[in-house]
Amino acid sequence: MRQIPARRALLVGLLAMFACGPWAVADDWPQLLGPQRNGISKESVEPWGDGGPKLLWRQRVGEGYAGVAVSSGLAVAFHREGGKNVVEAWTVELGKPAWRATFDAPYRGGINSDRGPRCAPVIGGGKVYAYSAGGVLACVDLKSGDLLWTRALASEYRALDGYFGAGSTPILVGRLLLLNVGGRDDAELVALDAASGRTVWKHGEDNASYSSPTIMDWEGKPHVVFVTRLHCVGVEPETGKEVFRFRFGQTGPTVNAATPLAFDNHLFLSASYGIGASMYQVGGGKLSPLWNNDNSMSSQYTTCVQRDGALFGIHGREDAGSASLRSVDAKTGKVLWEQDSAVGHLLLAKNYLIVLEVDGRLRLVEPDKHQY
Repeated sequence: MRQIPARRALLVGLLAMFACGPWAVADDWPQLLGPQRNGISKESVEPWGDGGPKLLWRQRVGEGYAGVAVSSGLAVAFHREGGKNVVEAWTVELGKPAWRATFDAPYRGGINSDRGPRCAPVIGGGKVYAYSAGGVLACVDLKSGDLLWTRALASEYRALDGYFGAGSTPILVGRLLLLNVGGRDDAELVALDAASGRTVWKHGEDNASYSSPTIMDWEGKPHVVFVTRLHCVGVEPETGKEVFRFRFGQTGPTVNAATPLAFDNHLFLSASYGIGASMYQVGGGKLSPLWNNDNSMSSQYTTCVQRDGALFGIHGREDAGSASLRSVDAKTGKVLWEQDSAVGHLLLAKNYLIVLEVDGRLRLVEPDKHQY
């Protein structure tokens, strides 16, 4: 295992994703958790020495917790400066500024004093979609940086701010952009025409969460899975038709923040605050529970990755001051190993786990399910 200190104040040139490998052959990373929204990259990572991986470039950014999206040779960041949300692009190879787009940032802050965006940009069809903490969605042209349109969805559909504002990254499915808005008047989930921003359908009455949706196979067709404030919901993306809904979450000072993980006809959900983790078998038009507990992988906001029948993730809570990096048997929920860790996020490259912790440590860990 290798580790180095990092600094949150700077956007380090693609360091946390693939800076350890050759960029000339790197895949795009067009959305939260990568091309398949599962936290897995096809790139290999070369182990670094005590000095850490080579720094390619860096750019200073404003407020926010949004990750970087990469497409067509551009790295796109989303942050806030004063009263403006900023969508900004640099060339991947050199970090040369490409364009910068801004739109109003009405969010005044909640429990966390940081008022910047929580959602990563989403890139597709030559456009960038950025959903702010104030629930304003912006569409920007990827090539020129022109601001094409905005919609104040949280205001329009009367969604609650929640503890930290809007924080569920949208998902692009074909011609539609799907969001967990958490609005009134049947606007829990909203699908927009990705080109125009027009509402195509809306569905449900639950509040929004900080968990981002993902794609899963349901009877041979792609469906979208959302974890809302208090439920897990599966819908047909084209129509919003609900195929399942069940309780996941608790009222009170809790959040659902980890993205659901769909793999090999399984669906995995995880949360902290006494909610715990649940694994389901998917088949025959139904979900069959395999295991559920609060001891295996209760994640406050880290989305697990899966490899060789094991889940790798961080169990525990940042505010409780106790967490561990773990390998868990996906079939049984048995903890295979654990190592003390700060809460953070992780990605899986072809040959290593890349773990970035909130205290600034960047780790490179072998994804061996049997030992750390």
